[in-house]
Amino acid sequence: MTVETNSKMTEQDVRSFSASNNEPDWFTELRVNALAAAEELPLPKPDKTKIANWNFTDFPVHNTESEPFASLEDLPAEVKALVGTEQKNVYIQRNNTPAFTKLSEELSGKGVILTDIFTAVREHSELVEKYFMSEGVKRDEHKLTALHAALLNGGVFLYVPKNVVIEDPVQVVFLHDNEEASLFNHVLLAADRNSQVTYVENYISTVPHAKGLANIITEVIAEDNAKVTYGAVDVLAEGFTSYVNRRGLARRDASIEWALGLMSDSDTISENTTLLVGDNSVGDTKSVVVGRGNQKQNFTTQVIHWGKNSDGQILKHGVMKDSSSSIFNGIGKIEHGATKANAEQESRVLMLSERARGDANPILLIDEDDVTAGHAASVGRVDPLQLYYLMSRGISRQEAERLVIHGFLAPVVNVMPIEGVKKQLTEVIERKVR
Repeated sequence: MTVETNSKMTEQDVRSFSASNNEPDWFTELRVNALAAAEELPLPKPDKTKIANWNFTDFPVHNTESEPFASLEDLPAEVKALVGTEQKNVYIQRNNTPAFTKLSEELSGKGVILTDIFTAVREHSELVEKYFMSEGVKRDEHKLTALHAALLNGGVFLYVPKNVVIEDPVQVVFLHDNEEASLFNHVLLAADRNSQVTYVENYISTVPHAKGLANIITEVIAEDNAKVTYGAVDVLAEGFTSYVNRRGLARRDASIEWALGLMSDSDTISENTTLLVGDNSVGDTKSVVVGRGNQKQNFTTQVIHWGKNSDGQILKHGVMKDSSSSIFNGIGKIEHGATKANAEQESRVLMLSERARGDANPILLIDEDDVTAGHAASVGRVDPLQLYYLMSRGISRQEAERLVIHGFLAPVVNVMPIEGVKKQLTEVIERKVR
């Protein structure tokens, strides 16, 4: 049976929700126009994955209210393990409620902004309007981006002024502890000229099952000579239908580095795109995935080059077990005029059962002569020679498999910027492949 793809939210519902957050008129009208567009726009068409029957619009409630946290000491144990109690710059959202924000006086004095998306729209309207779904993700790309713009119910805004270097990571946690909550979260990170920031994000479910939807969009804008490192670990519960779109735009001499641990138990369509619009810009994406149960997932990672001498790197490693299936699409696209550009990618998938399925599709689209590009892809099972070598040293087969898998995923795990997050990713991998 085909799931209806018409939103159950009406224009009046959207206007009322916008009014309840005291949003400016331009944002209200953006929502309303996006809702109308969603009725006409098609769903995206991820390669080799049919999503016409996936539920992207039916959810119990649009907005839930949760208790905030008075201090980091009040955090649930699972979140406290990620953040600790000494973190200087942190934002925590509980379901759809901004629950805790902390920004050091030093960064606040330099003009850094870290706040929930609703406060940002009200108090920093011009900045948000400049960057929100204009150059990164367009709200009319397809039905899911339009629904996101219309139904946005959470997220965070981080602005780093020009010439400001943030030494310590900024940490954001999206806690999901209400099974009825839907997450239409928008992360907007703007790094102005000559700035630097490391941003680390966690999605964590502390309930075993979800009844809602996840429609999550991130936009990272790196202005001239800005450096952004973006780490994320997603651990959302089974039951979500998830659409996750993380996109970065790098101008002249700017760089965006992604380290993504994609560990959710939900059916997922994930896009990660870096737009290298400036000369000498750099986009580097490292991602790891573990699928289990009957999960169906599609991951598209692409770097698009417009800038001369731009450099794009993609590294994706996935592990599939049980009856899970995943498509890994890697796309390096070099536009005409992007001379001296370099596009490299590697996608490798490890399958742990006869029923698991993985497909790695490396794609190079090149419209310029004076460039370099390359790709590598493999899909297979655990190498029996590696197991034999380890087992000949007295290690059990189960422990040998575990070591091989951790080594396979180590390139991303090891570059996570915060020790608590690195530990969490390691523990999630351990739990999922057990």
